[in-house]
Amino acid sequence: RQSNLSILLLQHSTYHKTNTMFRFPFTFLFISLFVAKTVLSSTYTNVNGDELQSCSLDGMALTGYTRTGHCVARNDDAGSHHVCINLSSTKGGNFCEVTGQPNWCSSEKSCHTSSSGLCPVQNWCVCEWAFASYIEKAGGCDMIQELKCDAINSVVLKHYEQAIADGSKSEKYTNALNCIKERCDISIAQDS
Repeated sequence: RQSNLSILLLQHSTYHKTNTMFRFPFTFLFISLFVAKTVLSSTYTNVNGDELQSCSLDGMALTGYTRTGHCVARNDDAGSHHVCINLSSTKGGNFCEVTGQPNWCSSEKSCHTSSSGLCPVQNWCVCEWAFASYIEKAGGCDMIQELKCDAINSVVLKHYEQAIADGSKSEKYTNALNCIKERCDISIAQDS
C-alpha cells in the first residue's frame, strides 16, 4: 500500500508542479482521506477477527458513538458502544424498554448516507454494559434481538473477560460473553 501511495503522490505532485496553488491542498486532502480510511479499516476488528463492518446501513439512522456507522469509541465513551444489535427485530422486546431507557429505539435520527432527513433507528451500536443487562432482563440469550456479528467490535470480548476476571458481576458478564460467542459462532480456539 505504501508504495502505491508514494507513486500516486509523486504523480499528483508532478501533475500539479506548474500550479502550486493546487499542489498542497489536493495532496493534503488525498493523504487525509487515505489515512482516515486506512486507520478506520485496519485498526478495528469484529468479534470474528475480520475487518469491522458498519453497523448502520443505507436507509437507517447513522449509529456509532462517533457517528461513523461503526461501533467504535473514544476514551470519553463510558458506555463502550461496541455491540451492534438489530433493534427492528421483535424478539426479546424493545431494547430501550427492557433496559429501562427512554424509548430512543423507536425514534428517527439523521440518516446513514444522507445529511438531510431522518431515518429509523434499526441496527444500532449499544452500550456493552446495557447489552449485558438486556440479556439478563430479557430472559437469556435466546430471548434477545438479532446481533450483527460483523459489526460488533472485538474489544467487547476483552472488556467482558476483564470484568469477569475482576469479579465484577461475573455471572452477568459471563452470560453476555457467552451469548456473543454463541450467536456469532466464535470457537474457543479462535477466542484465545
